[in-house]
Amino acid sequence: MKLIVGLGNPGIEYQFTPHNIGFLLVDRIAEQCGVTVDNRHCKALTARARIGKEEILLAKPETYMNLSGMSVLELVRKYEAEPQEDLIVAYDELDLPLGMIRVRARGSSAGHNGMQSIINALQTEEVPRIRLGVAPEDPRKAGAKYILAPFRKSQLVKVDEALDLAAQAVSVILSDGIAKAMNSFNRKNTESST
Repeated sequence: MKLIVGLGNPGIEYQFTPHNIGFLLVDRIAEQCGVTVDNRHCKALTARARIGKEEILLAKPETYMNLSGMSVLELVRKYEAEPQEDLIVAYDELDLPLGMIRVRARGSSAGHNGMQSIINALQTEEVPRIRLGVAPEDPRKAGAKYILAPFRKSQLVKVDEALDLAAQAVSVILSDGIAKAMNSFNRKNTESST
């Protein structure tokens, strides 16, 4: 069982905010797989699905962003998952332009509280992740108020493209491994932004 975890905050008021783009990705993958993420366990909303040959569990922790590790630790234990092989975490990244994604096999949280909570809970930085860029056009606006406010209409096309790209990246990680996904998607992003 592969665990695909998107980070965000529960509650309708956060639903379409930059901070919840990880949840939006889980919903996008669920939609593509014809399932609904509405089963509650391990402090998360979950759904089982299949991508290619892999059985997956989609999860949206309901612990609020800064305590995401509580839910992820429960999921990893319940499904006897190895974080570096069986887990993919998706979350918002203010250091990347909106629409860009970055696939990484490991690393620090770079200041992202949700990712830091997961690293602390699992006691390892060996956690594959997809960082979804959400930086505003005006970098001076990149504070808490921005990431917790709904996306503007003008941003939705780029959000949509990023979700499609990230969903493809998840498929490639599952079928061909993270190195292949990093080669394919990180390069594509760099070219399109120049």
